[in-house]
Amino acid sequence: MAPGGLVYHVLNRAGGRMKLFRHEKDFLAFERVMREAHERHPLPILDYCIMSNHWHFVVAPREDGQVTAFFRWLAHTHAMRWRVAHHTVGYGHLYQGRFKSFPVQADEHLLNLCRYVQRNPLAAGLVQRAQDWRWGGLWVRLHGDEKQKSLLSPWPVDEPADWTHWISRPLKEEQTTAIRIALERGRPLGEPRWTEQTAARLRLDHTLRREGRPKRKKTNN
Repeated sequence: MAPGGLVYHVLNRAGGRMKLFRHEKDFLAFERVMREAHERHPLPILDYCIMSNHWHFVVAPREDGQVTAFFRWLAHTHAMRWRVAHHTVGYGHLYQGRFKSFPVQADEHLLNLCRYVQRNPLAAGLVQRAQDWRWGGLWVRLHGDEKQKSLLSPWPVDEPADWTHWISRPLKEEQTTAIRIALERGRPLGEPRWTEQTAARLRLDHTLRREGRPKRKKTNN
């Protein structure tokens, strides 16, 4: 389990809406880099999903700095190998920048987050069932071989017995909105009290502030 029991969602996107993964060989190459990154920096991976121009991970670091070490090596190594394989060395950055992340409370918020991650291909119309997407943690847990499954760690919460049926249903609008705000702002995702305490502990108080400039108070002249 992460330091203090924290779990993180991590996301990175290709620059300029470029398609990173166009063919099966692109996905397979990324999986090889994942395995190498995991051997070098054994970060517990709870879930992941690789899309055409971005990827999601849900991870539970055991020590400080583990998230940064894993994803820095993963993105840097993948970018170098991708450029060589596609004969575009010297064309600039492959990814938009440093990965984005936010902590999530290990309760129903984590389950909703994993649903959100696993539903990405379904929401994009790439598959009819989330479990049919080959390039994600859900497929690996159901159909992967021992080598593939060894990359995944047990969840800190119980998975519902009807999980594959449960994720076929869209999240509620307020659940999706909360996840997207957390993604955009790096805001902790959880119950209000947990969110405030976690933000204070991690010095993320700025992510809780309302957007926009505060309204000026009217004064009587």
